[in-house]
Amino acid sequence: MQSYEVREIKLGQAHGAPRVWLEGQRLAKAGFAIGAKYELHVGGASVILKIAADGERVVSSHKKADAEYPVIDVNSARALGVFDGLEKLRVIVRQGEIHLLPLASQKKASERLERIAGKIRNGESLKVGSLCHGGGTTSYAVHTGMADAGVKTELVFANDFEPDVLFHASEVNPAWSPDTIPVAAPMQEVVTDGWLLGKLGHVDVLEAGIPCTAASLAGRSKKGLSMAEEDPNAGHLVVAFLALVEALQPAVIVVENVPPYQQTASAHLIRHTLRDWGYNVAEAVLDAQDFGSIEARKRLAIVATTAGLSFDFESVLKDPCEHHLAEVLESIPPDAECWSEMGYLRDKEIRDQAAGKGFRMQIVGPEATKIGTIGADYQKNRSTEPKVRHPVKGDALLRLLTATEHARIKGVPDRMIAGLPSTRAHHLLGNGVSVQVFRALASAIARTLIQAFRAEVATIAA
Repeated sequence: MQSYEVREIKLGQAHGAPRVWLEGQRLAKAGFAIGAKYELHVGGASVILKIAADGERVVSSHKKADAEYPVIDVNSARALGVFDGLEKLRVIVRQGEIHLLPLASQKKASERLERIAGKIRNGESLKVGSLCHGGGTTSYAVHTGMADAGVKTELVFANDFEPDVLFHASEVNPAWSPDTIPVAAPMQEVVTDGWLLGKLGHVDVLEAGIPCTAASLAGRSKKGLSMAEEDPNAGHLVVAFLALVEALQPAVIVVENVPPYQQTASAHLIRHTLRDWGYNVAEAVLDAQDFGSIEARKRLAIVATTAGLSFDFESVLKDPCEHHLAEVLESIPPDAECWSEMGYLRDKEIRDQAAGKGFRMQIVGPEATKIGTIGADYQKNRSTEPKVRHPVKGDALLRLLTATEHARIKGVPDRMIAGLPSTRAHHLLGNGVSVQVFRALASAIARTLIQAFRAEVATIAA
């Protein structure tokens, strides 16, 4: 190969036909000198120009200043019709040959679309990959949400850097099957392992909760960082994520994160890179309380669909039904050891008030229809996260929500935290998603796929 270029196809004004204009001495070096004859071959999704003594086409010339340069001007709907709808091409120049091909990114996008379309039309299971799996709440939400809409899924692999997390998920998460591959390694190691990527193959749906420890202003301030990407442990993981997108070639991508992630450089890299790779990117901040949860938990959702599919967040069906904390509470005896006066937190509240700080204890009872966000460090018993009041002594005695109650609030089946210590269970749940939200989102994505591809079948049959 002598050169590789990406060229724009310009539409001819006279006849409205697509046009490829090549010019320069590099053509002469490849044998396409001024006056040389060549022939044009159209095959599949490519066009090949070959030097031929009896060719029907001739390399013309273009004079600039005192020099003449060889020119190849292909302005023909018949010749370039195979590139209908494309704006750019690959131009590969070899000795005696010039190959015109779709961009590699366009070819891959077309293949992604064809794969998922075939599966939806035939009712086959979609292959799902999970990155930063954690407790697997997003995987569970995607699995159940798509099933709600009539689309089957199979979790091909789940990746997390903690082996114990994956082992536990494999035992309790309904999204897992005996064939699901646990990949216990950092993302940045996975993407460098060609053997492993070959075993995983392509997936149809990829979901990820990229770590966000420094996405918020508070997180950056605590760590003394000027930007989220400065975090040495998690700031660079967007690079590995995008590299895995390229390797796995999913038709649909779902990324969840905290709302401030929208303003990070990482989010911009995701949006613009996926756009250049042939994806349509949509995003929204979704509030769990709009989906029947009592927890005030907002989460950023980014959905990327391969060009040819169009996803609209307006299609996500909300469920603003009112629920009460009583619906998820376990039966805790009034004399259980978990009840406490929490005097140190009450003293802190008094100090905060005196200092003009807005921190207040959040005390709730069975009648509550809204509670604050329950975070990953809930077991540390911080002052602003929900505390349950005593059924007899009221605010005088308080307790933390149990891990089971926390799971139920987030729509996570009890079995998914079975056997875990409370601190570990709260951590996984607090880092995960509200299943009610992402189940509804996955269902909307599935309906989009059905409308796009099964509707085609119905139209053809009619």
